[in-house]
Amino acid sequence: MRKVATVLGLVVGLFFVARAVAEPFVIDMTDPATYREDWGGPSLAGVLLVHCGPGVLCAIAIIVMLLRRRPGARRGEPGV
Repeated sequence: MRKVATVLGLVVGLFFVARAVAEPFVIDMTDPATYREDWGGPSLAGVLLVHCGPGVLCAIAIIVMLLRRRPGARRGEPGV
């Protein structure tokens, strides 16, 4: 059951990361009309925070998870 939860969490996390990468290219940052009605709008900072924030947090969580799963990480040895 734990493996299923890990795989589902990884899939959802990668979705959020992909969305965070794509969001700046989807909206026209020079035209407020393209993002005014989006969640976090009408400001660009709010829109980017709402749409890219979860992706950044998921990327950090995935990196931490992968670093903890390295061989030798539990014994205090450096990984390869």
